[in-house]
Amino acid sequence: MLLAVVAALLAGCSSGSDPAPAAAGAAGPGPDLRDLDALTIPDLQSMMDDGDLTAVQLTQAYLDRVAEHDDEVGAVLTLNPDALADAQASDDARADGGARSPLEGIPVLLKDNVDTADLPTTAGSRLLLDSEPDDATITARLLDAGAVVIGKANLSEWANFRGADSTSGWSGAGGQTANPYVLDRNPCGSSSGSAAGVAASFAQVAIGTETDGSIVCPSGANGVVGLKPTIGQVSRDGIVPISAEQDTAGPIARHAVDAALLMAVVAGPDEADDATGEVPDGTDTGFADLDLDALQGARVGVWSPAADSGVDADTLAVLTSAVAALEAAGATTVPVELPYQDEIGAGETPALLAEFDRDLTAYLGATDGDVPDDLAGLVAENADDPVELAYFGQELFTEAIAAPDAEQTREGIRDLAQRSVDETLAQGPGDEDDLTAIVALTGTPAWVTRYAALDGVADDFVYSSSTPAAVAGYPSVSVPAGFAGPRGALPVGVSFIGTGWSDADLLDVAADFEDQAQARRAPGFLATVGA
Repeated sequence: MLLAVVAALLAGCSSGSDPAPAAAGAAGPGPDLRDLDALTIPDLQSMMDDGDLTAVQLTQAYLDRVAEHDDEVGAVLTLNPDALADAQASDDARADGGARSPLEGIPVLLKDNVDTADLPTTAGSRLLLDSEPDDATITARLLDAGAVVIGKANLSEWANFRGADSTSGWSGAGGQTANPYVLDRNPCGSSSGSAAGVAASFAQVAIGTETDGSIVCPSGANGVVGLKPTIGQVSRDGIVPISAEQDTAGPIARHAVDAALLMAVVAGPDEADDATGEVPDGTDTGFADLDLDALQGARVGVWSPAADSGVDADTLAVLTSAVAALEAAGATTVPVELPYQDEIGAGETPALLAEFDRDLTAYLGATDGDVPDDLAGLVAENADDPVELAYFGQELFTEAIAAPDAEQTREGIRDLAQRSVDETLAQGPGDEDDLTAIVALTGTPAWVTRYAALDGVADDFVYSSSTPAAVAGYPSVSVPAGFAGPRGALPVGVSFIGTGWSDADLLDVAADFEDQAQARRAPGFLATVGA
């Protein structure tokens, strides 16, 4: 595993805008929505189809949650002032011709590196406050499907690719996001606001993005489901990049079925992203057609942390419990080790630095508004800003400007990462010996949030399993698996890793495991649980 840089990738104050005031009487009398946490999208669609719930009532309930708790959590960077009007438009569309998709009227948070024409897109940086992008492809797909974009989620600034000692969940534009289970603990990143916001019931689902760990790590730390898709399943058009070789957007949800339904809407080919044209013929894209018997007769590899990993006994016990749940669901588990990890780790940072300069400069050049032209412009303006460099620096920016071409390095580590997964999945001479997936701890419990400039230490990563799938461009999905840390208060997830384009199969496995393990519980917004 890479040291400070991959820690930053894995990792990634109050809300940047005040919640919209409740529209008195706008929602009218309706169902009791106090337990939003337990409701799934199919539950909500059934209620709306039966006339027992409207999108306006549902959106208002989520706005009320934001007003009640986001001062503590800081997950929402910008609220959509037109959210209730958009919900009314969804109700009108349902009345006129029925739901346009399973996301009709469903409130969604977008990570604030996903372009929106009607809301700011900042990547967490104050330097992009005046950008004027068009809608990203996935934004347009959500709007066409009738989803209600309730707002933009805070993130680790620049997806945690600015300073080697960054603090996850902090951005100059949005401040610090907290973990809703224990508020002095970190949400991980960089999709910190997306995961914390969904966990806290500020939206039904959210979009996150990942280069290495930034969907699965916050999903594990905040007790939600997060899918990092195969590169090419979801368009990256209109998303602030780190590297086109590893970046992808993906769904974050409290329930596997909701992640699958969100994936079904945002996935698909897009002429603006060549990778989406590489989906092999015959690929299963029935993401929402979940099989809750997927583990019956399956073979699952168990990738345990090394003896010297530093993972504590309580967290290891979560993996042991997850293995027991897999076996109870009918799976056979097999211990595995993934090869080539040192070589992959050694090459990832040089490749990402070179690609970051290339891809971010291209994004800035294509974005209207008052924004810097390139990385050098960002470095100069950060140095003059009173907030941006208060807690950590911008070493990765300056290193990326000077980084040499790393195309051969990229090709080499991608090949090794794909082989590490595929060779592990192929356990014997026959198909019957192959593994359906590999399971591993997503990470260790959330650490106390600190800052390099104030405390001399920032993120306290111990372990992560995200790198093989990230560098390979393969899918992985984190699912709640238990709790550990002080007083057993902090969520721990397990990740299922598969070969390229096996996203639908992994969602089946995730849903079956979720059903068997029943490991998630709602956050309690505890102030602290001690060291």
